[in-house]
Amino acid sequence: MKPFTFSLGIHPINWVGEDVREHGADTTYEQILDDIQRLGLTGTEMGRKYPADTAVLREELGKRGIQLVSQWKSVLFSDPAYREAELESYRKHAEFLQSMGSKVISTAEVGGSLHFDPRRTPNETEVLRLDEAGWQSLATGLNAAGKIAAEYGLKLAYHHHGGTVVEQPEEIDKLMELTDPAYVHLLFDTGHAYYGGANPLDVLNKHYDRIAYIHLKDIRQSVLDEARSEQADFVTCIRKGVFTVPGDGCLDFAPVLQELTARGYDGWAMLEGEQDPATHNPYEYAKEAILHLTSLNKSQ
Repeated sequence: MKPFTFSLGIHPINWVGEDVREHGADTTYEQILDDIQRLGLTGTEMGRKYPADTAVLREELGKRGIQLVSQWKSVLFSDPAYREAELESYRKHAEFLQSMGSKVISTAEVGGSLHFDPRRTPNETEVLRLDEAGWQSLATGLNAAGKIAAEYGLKLAYHHHGGTVVEQPEEIDKLMELTDPAYVHLLFDTGHAYYGGANPLDVLNKHYDRIAYIHLKDIRQSVLDEARSEQADFVTCIRKGVFTVPGDGCLDFAPVLQELTARGYDGWAMLEGEQDPATHNPYEYAKEAILHLTSLNKSQ
């Protein structure tokens, strides 16, 4: 019998940083996939160390019994000038994920972000929040992208994310209000919800009907407090170790699991730590996180 109503997987970001490139720079994809298999997990997202050749990737995942669940897709829909090129790129992304048997596309707007927006310059220090025109353009682009995803049997799962324009609880609410629920779903991330100022359980309850995908991430409160006092940017927060796996931080996952079980959530939930693997062994931390979540689930 499965320990959870959902399928538990893990993101390769535990082994190799995506936003902090030096984290796990020398780690091979074979090590990551072997560790995932040793953990007994059967789902992963695409990582930057994974083979770019689809045939090789399919073979490496297949022989370990691992499913490619999703791959992050940055979009810049808040600026209408980028929309058509972004939608063309989104279609290619959907084609790849469909070919790998994936069902969701992790999607995030990068317009206004210090770290992800190609229009920003190195001397800037703050995320540029969206004006009303930007919000409307973002919603239009996401609705169009969601329709493309649906053509390929996929769901656009919007990832509210630290250091972006959809980070705070009010911004998550607004995005959900402006977009079509038939085509734009939500990637619920416990760590990013808390980082953005929300109670993760509130986000889960408020937007459950839109949730198509989940990331389970914890927060080190002392690191977050220190980073906030220093007005540190998002990537600096990662370098400081603000994120960790469930059970190693300040978040209470018991009510989250209880709610997911009660509602019968049966999609994927990914373990995420996003910390320096040199000082936080990915395999050992993941093993402890699985034990923690399993013990919480058994106690309900």
